[in-house]
Amino acid sequence: MTTDREPETSESLKTFGAVLKALRDEAGLTQEQFAPRVRYSATYIAKMEQGRRFPPKELIPRTEEVLGAPAARILGAAYRTLTRKVGLASWFLRWAGIEEESVSLLTYECAVVPGLLQPEPYIRAIFERRIPHISPKQLEQQVVARLARQQLFTDRLNTAFCFVVEQALLDRKFGGAEVTEALLDHMLEQQHRWNVEIQIMPLRQEDHFGSDGPMYLAETEDHRWVGYVEAHDTSALITDPKAISAMLQRYGKLRSQALSPQASTSLLEQMRGAL
Repeated sequence: MTTDREPETSESLKTFGAVLKALRDEAGLTQEQFAPRVRYSATYIAKMEQGRRFPPKELIPRTEEVLGAPAARILGAAYRTLTRKVGLASWFLRWAGIEEESVSLLTYECAVVPGLLQPEPYIRAIFERRIPHISPKQLEQQVVARLARQQLFTDRLNTAFCFVVEQALLDRKFGGAEVTEALLDHMLEQQHRWNVEIQIMPLRQEDHFGSDGPMYLAETEDHRWVGYVEAHDTSALITDPKAISAMLQRYGKLRSQALSPQASTSLLEQMRGAL
């Protein structure tokens, strides 16, 4: 478990990105040419080169296939130095990288509506209540960054996004009536995407398996599962197979206890009409 306040680009990530860019340039490849050859998006390559994303370990062997063994050895050395310096920002960046390359994303939230489902007014309401307080400039940066993450819905059309959200979070009317209206409209809009499934956990549910709190699960391209949890400015990336198995079992129970996507849509529409 490691403290994970708002992520900042570390010098080690910048250095790795500069090495990757230099090797790519030396090979005479643009980001758009290089990206499909290593099986990542051009946007993801750009973020790694800018030091804004923690590189997945699979990048090294894929780079060897494209740039050759010497380049892969150089990049591997930079990566090994980077992994020894994983810290505050790297946990978030590492999860964001996993999230961007996953084939399935499972989310359960009981504290706040998941970031991928938050409209701009809700995001602003969250950061306006951040303790310690942040500056207006920092608030704008966080709003932009969180909205940018939602591009995953269109960038990852083959990824299955599943959300289980507690009804209490919607009934709370966090931020006021206008924020709640925007939230419900936004959730209904996302629910209509073919690769997004939102299930609402009803207020009354005696047989509830969410007592361990929020959780996030991602299935990687090679069909391994990774978990992520965060609360009160701390976070943890979970890779232990036994822990992941338990999280998947709990998530399966939660999906069976929540309303179906169709019933959830009806509830969201009813709540929206009642405002």
